[in-house]
Amino acid sequence: MKIFLSFLQSAQQHPIPAYDFWQYYIKNGIEEARHQWSECLDIDWALGLVPKSKDDHNQWKTDAWTKTVAWLKKHPADLFLSYLYPDQIDITAIHEIQKLGIPCVNFFCDNVRDFKKAPVEFEAFDLNWVPEYKAIKLYQKAGYKYINAPMPIWVDPRLRTLSEESNKQITFIGSKDIQRQLFFEELIQHAPQLPLAIYGKGWDENILKQLSTSANYTFNKKLRYQFNFIKKNGIAAYLRKLNNRNTSASVSSALKSKIYGSPGFDQYNHLIATSMITVGVNRYPSFHFPIALPDTYSRLRDIEAPMLGACYLTEYTEGIENLYDLKKEIETYKGPEDFIEKVNKLTFDHKQRNEMKTNGQKRALQDHSIPQSLNKILQRLSN
Repeated sequence: MKIFLSFLQSAQQHPIPAYDFWQYYIKNGIEEARHQWSECLDIDWALGLVPKSKDDHNQWKTDAWTKTVAWLKKHPADLFLSYLYPDQIDITAIHEIQKLGIPCVNFFCDNVRDFKKAPVEFEAFDLNWVPEYKAIKLYQKAGYKYINAPMPIWVDPRLRTLSEESNKQITFIGSKDIQRQLFFEELIQHAPQLPLAIYGKGWDENILKQLSTSANYTFNKKLRYQFNFIKKNGIAAYLRKLNNRNTSASVSSALKSKIYGSPGFDQYNHLIATSMITVGVNRYPSFHFPIALPDTYSRLRDIEAPMLGACYLTEYTEGIENLYDLKKEIETYKGPEDFIEKVNKLTFDHKQRNEMKTNGQKRALQDHSIPQSLNKILQRLSN
């Protein structure tokens, strides 16, 4: 099968959150499934996420989709597979592609974080690839065609071996955000001697700026921003946003002692696979929820860490029991106190840690791989 990809590919680096790993995952996963992928190198899909004027964005969209339709007319494909945000989508172009006999599937992984209802643009697709269990109801309510399949993660076969523990470390790898910081601050207060090691970007930076509107806005721009924010998120979210301006975001000295910088690719994989316990944090920043009562959804690490052979302890979120047999394949926690209790149990149970490493890796590679997800998608489309 030939699959045309629109998965945030770009030949350039853009000032937006990490995106280039997606094409690495999906291309390798497609090849492992023994399918072929193609792309139009003249299109910078990630550029569509870079903030720009409305006119410039519309010009990007016109150019990108004109080239896409023209490419597919000359180079037929069996499937159009994308990772597109609503503002990147040209519904007319999607319909043109479908008229060529090419079904269109869109993956999107931040439904719960970004939307209160499924965007109208997603209705155009023959199928929506929805990884978050909590997002299912958004698509059901909208009446859109969807499939609930895991995050598309690909792990190099050479890393699909079980590694022995090389340290007694409790490892978290991930970029800094306010919810992760507050969680770890509370954790350290309860258990200051915890052998916690935090890796990732931004942990040495102040994130107060993330919680407030830029001071460089003119008065009119600020009013327009506030109006648009309220229109999109509601007055309750706006009031929480104002309240969050008073939230302290400076990292305590106790937490700083647990921070070790950003690991390289090889160190990243080694730490996940060989740490005594690897940790996932599924809460996320959102003005739709009180900062002390965050929402959660299953994240990319919930698939990747078990694939790498981790003894994995992640934050409980609705639906994760559909992915794993809890306690046998992975373990979950609810809040700092439960985290500490689960860590203490695992620390003194070497047998359970080894069983979780073995069982979790087997389940993730067997049931949650990209080839498995592609098979399910193709079966759904054929029906």
